[in-house]
Amino acid sequence: MSLSRVESDLISEVKLSPIQAKIFLLVTTKGKMTDEQIAAGLAISRDEALSGAKSLIELGGFIDLSDTEFEAMHPRFTAVNMYRKMCIREGIAFKKNLVVDNIGVVLERHYDSARTK
Repeated sequence: MSLSRVESDLISEVKLSPIQAKIFLLVTTKGKMTDEQIAAGLAISRDEALSGAKSLIELGGFIDLSDTEFEAMHPRFTAVNMYRKMCIREGIAFKKNLVVDNIGVVLERHYDSARTK
């Protein structure tokens, strides 16, 4: 599965905005980043990067290391965690979702590679 497909699945299944999905994928696949690095990596403003990254903390996708530095948790845990939180927000029953499970599986190799250089 390609990262563009994962991005689409994050938007459709987890209900991330397109910019949240891009930020999540960037930090998950490249490792810990500041808002400035996120902005440069996605060619967006620092305000967009900071806002998107902070929203991902609330959605269960990131941990904040400081006010401007962010890290993704392991994707197998994070994908399901963000999906669970979305189910609560949307008032729908949380149940196994193979698409969401596959997001974690696909991203795991990228996540591990970015953190074992």
